[in-house]
Amino acid sequence: MAVDLTPRRLTVVGDDLSVLLSRLDELPVVSRLQIGLTGPPGVGKSTLAAALVDQLRVRAAVVPLDGFHLADVELERQGLLGRKGAPETFDGWGYAALLHRLSERPDHVVYAPGFQRDLEQPLAGAVPVAPDVDVVITEGNYLLLDLPPWRAARDRLDEVWYVDNAPDLRRERLVARHVAHGKEAAAAARWVEEVDGPNAALVDVSRRRADLVVDVTGWTGGRPGQR
Repeated sequence: MAVDLTPRRLTVVGDDLSVLLSRLDELPVVSRLQIGLTGPPGVGKSTLAAALVDQLRVRAAVVPLDGFHLADVELERQGLLGRKGAPETFDGWGYAALLHRLSERPDHVVYAPGFQRDLEQPLAGAVPVAPDVDVVITEGNYLLLDLPPWRAARDRLDEVWYVDNAPDLRRERLVARHVAHGKEAAAAARWVEEVDGPNAALVDVSRRRADLVVDVTGWTGGRPGQR
């Protein structure tokens, strides 16, 4: 008899996140719960992560994969600047090492890098994770890729949820985001087609490895330009 490996799907409607908060309550008690949110660019990962942290009854922190973007100077050196956002433009091993460190819950603050959206550059030491943080929510495109650094990162997460949204809405938000950060409309649309599009297709293949698919198409808690 064939086993159905399709991830369970939960749908968020309106501004109510109780279905996801209940899911967190169902998970085994550990020293520090670490949950990954993944999905294609523009789907709403960072917005959902922030909303979950706001509603959790315990202290939580958001750690973005975007903090592990390679700096533009390094991308230029490697000839990858035109592919910024692809898996090879991140320090995947550094990300996995940070998740390992966070999972051990040391008795001191651990500083994670953030991402300065105005500059489109990573920013060291921007995200403090204090010893009393019980839940770490990390979000990024490639948490479920079947490649060595991303597998190492996945091993440090209790669950990974794949965030899903309407493709047309996601593309619209991506174009708007690129325009808001300095690209002309035509250049933004071209970047979404030529760079974000292939990255999204790569991420979509990984959804079958998710513990849960979260449909946020009907979620009203998001906002324009969400990631």
